[in-house]
Amino acid sequence: EGLILNSQLGPMSLKKIRIAIDGPAGSGKSTTARDLAKRLGFIYIDSGAMYRAVTLKALETQTNPNDSDKITELARQIDIQLLPSQEKTHILIDGVDRSDDIRKSEVAAAIGKISSNPSVREILVAKQQKMGEEGGIVMDGRDIGTVVFPTAELKIFMVASVEERTKRRIAEYDRINKGQGPKLDFEAVKNEIAARDLADESRSVGPLKAADDAVHVDTSSLTLEQQNDKVHQLALSRCSA
Repeated sequence: EGLILNSQLGPMSLKKIRIAIDGPAGSGKSTTARDLAKRLGFIYIDSGAMYRAVTLKALETQTNPNDSDKITELARQIDIQLLPSQEKTHILIDGVDRSDDIRKSEVAAAIGKISSNPSVREILVAKQQKMGEEGGIVMDGRDIGTVVFPTAELKIFMVASVEERTKRRIAEYDRINKGQGPKLDFEAVKNEIAARDLADESRSVGPLKAADDAVHVDTSSLTLEQQNDKVHQLALSRCSA
């Protein structure tokens, strides 16, 4: 079990619980999930990276994303390892670190078809559940508390207004491009996010949905530090209960 220092109580033993964080795109769930795992000394399971790994492998082996049987077999055969370090979680595909390669634009462009394949999702969910068997994990996504870890000891549903998520998306774009890229149109980005929400909520496999026992956290008016602290306190109350 992990140990954490509490300034008033001294060393406090932490239970290795499973923490599921769900929410729409841009709600800040991935950033907070990574921060939480680091603070608790838990493993962060990056579900999106696993779908990206399968997509990268499909592109490199020239496997047609529309060929469901071949894509399913590829997902079954691929070996994905998540290795946490101080800076980030390294993604190993068949023993080779491909952490940067899975973030390429061509992977982002092709991931939709693969992530919506029911057979691929079934295989990757099974891999994720295997990773979480021992507890001591944090995982974020759209259906973690409802499908992947329905018995997680802590489920959080993180939301933020479409306007706030649009601001964050544009700020992130400007930061990545160091202000050099073409200016994004606020309304266009807002409509894109709203369309993504609708698609995520209405998809037949693993739709975006809050678990009945999830704690709702609205991050619209919170700074990133406040958001991370709030979720950390929720986790500590469950880990030490």
